[in-house]
Amino acid sequence: MRWNYTPVHAESVADLARTAGTTPVVAELLLRTGQAESAAATRFLQPALATLGDPFQLVNLEPAVDRLLRALRGKERVIVLGDYDVDGVCSTAILVSLLRRLGLEPTYVVPRRLEEGYGLTRTSIERALEKGKPDLFIALDCGTNSHEEVALLRGQGIDVIIVDHHRSTEPAAAGALLVNPHVNPIAGDEAWRYLCTVGLVFKLAHGLLKKLRAENHPVALTIVLKDYLDLVAMGTIADLVPLQGENRVFARHGLRVLAETRRPGLLALMQVSGLKREQGLVPSDISFRLGPRINASGRLADAALSVDLLLSEDRVFSDNTARQLDDLNRERQDIERLITERAERYVEEHFSAASGLVLFDEAWHPGVVGIVAGRISRKYNRPTIVLGNEGELAKGSGRGLNGFNLVEILGACAVCLENWGGHPMAVGVSLKKPRLDEFRAMFDEVIRKGRNGDAVEPGLELSGWIEATQLNEQLMGELEQMQPFGMGNPEPVFGVRGVRLRNRPDVFKEVHFRFAVEDAAGRRVSGVAWKLADRLPPVGAPLEMAVQLNWNHYNGRKILQMELLDWRLAGA
Repeated sequence: MRWNYTPVHAESVADLARTAGTTPVVAELLLRTGQAESAAATRFLQPALATLGDPFQLVNLEPAVDRLLRALRGKERVIVLGDYDVDGVCSTAILVSLLRRLGLEPTYVVPRRLEEGYGLTRTSIERALEKGKPDLFIALDCGTNSHEEVALLRGQGIDVIIVDHHRSTEPAAAGALLVNPHVNPIAGDEAWRYLCTVGLVFKLAHGLLKKLRAENHPVALTIVLKDYLDLVAMGTIADLVPLQGENRVFARHGLRVLAETRRPGLLALMQVSGLKREQGLVPSDISFRLGPRINASGRLADAALSVDLLLSEDRVFSDNTARQLDDLNRERQDIERLITERAERYVEEHFSAASGLVLFDEAWHPGVVGIVAGRISRKYNRPTIVLGNEGELAKGSGRGLNGFNLVEILGACAVCLENWGGHPMAVGVSLKKPRLDEFRAMFDEVIRKGRNGDAVEPGLELSGWIEATQLNEQLMGELEQMQPFGMGNPEPVFGVRGVRLRNRPDVFKEVHFRFAVEDAAGRRVSGVAWKLADRLPPVGAPLEMAVQLNWNHYNGRKILQMELLDWRLAGA
């Protein structure tokens, strides 16, 4: 595996460390995330809720608020339709909860992935209207390109609000109030341009409460908007949007609110996920524990179950539903494991030389191929599309890499596709099966040109080099200033010099190992390596290690631990 390190100018690091009052290690990380000025660095290290912009700066947000005010005053019938992923589920829960507290009884609907497909479809609308025609229809995390569906609703005299963050490859649907900064960008909106839908819904809620409070609305005056940040953080982190600007504010403060949440549904979900709130929560707790369980209902059953859970005040219902989601997630993991193994065989046997991967199998479950695409993309260091069977169509998801915008790549392949959309790192795709070979070749060619002939060998991007003597609690404290890590602020990978193993590593579960290294002063630091037991480092030899750093909580204590990603002999 290649280790890639691009040095940052030493004088720039020293200057920023001095002016921002931080350490050289943090200053280098700040420069890598684009925070070159002292003021920007301070905002990044101290992301305050007070820095959130006026919600009415978003295009169409004030007219959307005014339409909601009319619905509230007229006790109108409202239907909310939200997407089936974590972003859509949390967005739906926030808006439905807020409207309920303000006196409405909105109906909510989540598309059934296998029966109705993604987003605002005719079939999902027909199901939503079964109990009667609403005055207002609100689509969350979908709908930007839904021309025919909006026309269908408007033709029945139904007003439509769309809150969405997906990029549009064509003019947006006419006849709806659309809140989408990608479709309606304005100068100076960089802080909120990249909000996902749950962040935009929070803005909508902020605007609505702002107007109601100006009228001394008695209920609005009692609502603490900050209490919704637990759901905002979940959607923001799960949807892989860049954790900079207002997304960083939402993630930092939302994780704290999530750790203290009183929602019975979230408490039950944390229980079955094995999370310990008292240790604090980090983005991976959402990405790998809470998020997959919320997503599992949409992948294998009905995602409305997850909305029910987040809105419930009933502890018995919450406990039962959380266990149900946990069971669905285990089923999803089993299916995913089998598909991943088959997909890896396809790559090794047929596509090892490809720059971009398009994988398809008639037997694959379309509800889990996005997860498989992420695994394949990471393992082989290539943008990846994984497709399952849906009648005449091959349908699935894609996952990208830094430096490759999947929306633009698919745009260059649009002649082959029936439908596609999403954002740079995650997309949905469908095409007619006879066009698979054509799409595969075109996808590969576009990526090959983008790589400029570079090899597809997996590589590690190092954030910096440190000496083994720097591996201490002081460094961990410095790194915590950079939390939360995620898109746009990746968890740092350090190259560590000056280490040796005193004893042979301890292999466990046949594929992992634990180890302890010594620095030049004889101080020991422990570590763990996942799925590297076939490459045990030698005892006593001088080594260089590529590691991430975290706390290992054990018996009420927290101990610095290295997570080993790769190693090599010093000087090799």
